[in-house]
Amino acid sequence: MKKTFIITAFIITTAVVLISCGSGPRRDTGRIYMPDMAYSRAYETYAQRDSLVFFSDMSNPANWGSKIFYNNQPVTGTIKRGGNAAYALLNDSAGYIASAAIVNPYPPMDKADSTETSRLYNINCGVCHGAGGQANGPVAGKLGGVRDLTSDLVLKLADGTIFHSITYGKNNMGGYASQLNSKQRWLIVQYVRALQRKAAPAATATTAVAAIPAKADTVKTK
Repeated sequence: MKKTFIITAFIITTAVVLISCGSGPRRDTGRIYMPDMAYSRAYETYAQRDSLVFFSDMSNPANWGSKIFYNNQPVTGTIKRGGNAAYALLNDSAGYIASAAIVNPYPPMDKADSTETSRLYNINCGVCHGAGGQANGPVAGKLGGVRDLTSDLVLKLADGTIFHSITYGKNNMGGYASQLNSKQRWLIVQYVRALQRKAAPAATATTAVAAIPAKADTVKTK
């Protein structure tokens, strides 16, 4: 009798444990009140999405009006604190020509700006154009077509045109608007002008030496 009782109790206990740990209707928690907290969803920055339904197609007009659509982008025309207005000229021939009329809005660099701009130039520009801007950077020989920033052609370009080229790119050079903000690009224009002034005395001295006529060898005759 005692043995039967023990066996029966063991069977009942085992059944209760298995039932309580199993899955089924009793494990259903019902409607989820906050699905964003219950289920994690990964998304790309600025990706189209709405706040109520996962992965809804907001390009379908049938989905408009019933959902709150947002993409985390700033309001059109928004300017960050301390920033400049968006560059208005387009990346085309008309924009390139019109850029010559744009004036650098920043005053001459102070020592701190000069140090920081030198760092930015060497990181983004010096690898091709060289530390002195003379197209002798470590990558220049592998790419080809790197412009000498101290040449007469660049010297005659307006500040706005150089800024336009840095923003959108020119020839083999890609644009740097995503790597450098507006102020940094304008200060690099100033830095390029400083490199041109630094190279000018050397170029003048070379020209002056070339202009001195060589002395002809003379033979004294009796």
